[in-house]
Amino acid sequence: MSNQTIDEVSEILEYINENNTVPRNIREAAKDSNELLHDEDQDQSVRISTVLGKLDEISNDPNIPVHARTLIWEVLSKLESI
Repeated sequence: MSNQTIDEVSEILEYINENNTVPRNIREAAKDSNELLHDEDQDQSVRISTVLGKLDEISNDPNIPVHARTLIWEVLSKLESI
């Protein structure tokens, strides 16, 4: 279950990272979060907590487009369910 969820989250984060309508700082945060999720050196719960904090912070950015904010909320919801 959790590996499938992480794969879904990773796919969404890649989409945000590749979307040029999203501001660069948001794309970079999505890319960093995706890399962090796949960092096998840390415990999974630590990785998820770190990503949750980072994505929660950028979801409050006033410059984020509505569609990207919705995707980030979806990612947050999926990660919180793990």
